Amino acid sequence: MFSPIDPNFFWARALPPAMHIPDGFLSVAVSMVLWLATIVLLAVAVRKTQGQLGERQIPLMGVMAAFIFAGQMINFPVAGGTSGHLLGGALAAIVLGPWAGMIVMAAVIGLQGLLFQDGGLLVMGANIFNMGLLTVLIGFGLYRSVASRSQGVRLAVAGVAAWLSVMAGAFSTALQLWLSDTSPLAVVMPAMMGIHALIGIGEALITVAAIAFILRVRPDLLGTEKVKAQGGWGWVAAGLALSLAVILLSPWASANPDGLERVAEDIGFIQQGLNAPYQVLPGYTVPGLGESALSTIIAGAIGALVVAGLAVGVGRLLKNQSPAAPASETGQP
Repeated sequence: MFSPIDPNFFWARALPPAMHIPDGFLSVAVSMVLWLATIVLLAVAVRKTQGQLGERQIPLMGVMAAFIFAGQMINFPVAGGTSGHLLGGALAAIVLGPWAGMIVMAAVIGLQGLLFQDGGLLVMGANIFNMGLLTVLIGFGLYRSVASRSQGVRLAVAGVAAWLSVMAGAFSTALQLWLSDTSPLAVVMPAMMGIHALIGIGEALITVAAIAFILRVRPDLLGTEKVKAQGGWGWVAAGLALSLAVILLSPWASANPDGLERVAEDIGFIQQGLNAPYQVLPGYTVPGLGESALSTIIAGAIGALVVAGLAVGVGRLLKNQSPAAPASETGQP
């Protein structure tokens, strides 16, 4: 943790942990089953969004991808020397609907693994399933049930949905660790659920704050109000600028181990994690700049822009695959 006046601020810092499931924690069989489940759900998401995305949804996918990527770089402290970070699945589902939300989350988590070596390659299907698909389904299902209610009710349910999405991801991960013979269920399940119950509170607060902000400045983006003839592309630029501003805060992220890493250390299977077979921007740093704040900020900015472009590119590809349908058919609440 460094202050802005620290002369070493841009040249030395403790990196925040980036602990999606690494290769080695799950068995090959469990990893393959999760890849299959992920591919099936993403195939459904692709089919549901083909020709269904309007001109508003596509840039919004890019903005949400960049913001969720940036948010996941900010580890916040919780009890017991542990940290957590935003997952963002519930937020993506509420803003984009379930199918576009799944595609955005898959883009974020996939990019993290491929470009930043955050999470293993063999277990990437499990990471996408746990953090990007389950969270979206839970977030959308709960929020849609109160989409026509007052803003207070919707915000409260959004917070509950975000908390439950974190708990669902932790529950699924614990089951996978048990099925992989990595840890006994009676040990890993209460450990994962206990620490993620606290992390989920942070997820809920961030999600509610983001939804409240959108409801105040651009409620039409949630599909709950008539679209306003204003803003043009200004809101896209503002959203990307906000994402980059969040990345500027990443040097102040908690350096404590996150929920899964803490459980792995406490139970004793942390050593089973395997390093990635290659490195591009490892640990959210730029080769040549070392493990510095400047390195992390530049790497994060690259990641946010790349994932935004990826989400927009996929959205445009899907939009052009069949005749466009009305925006009301996108699956948004």
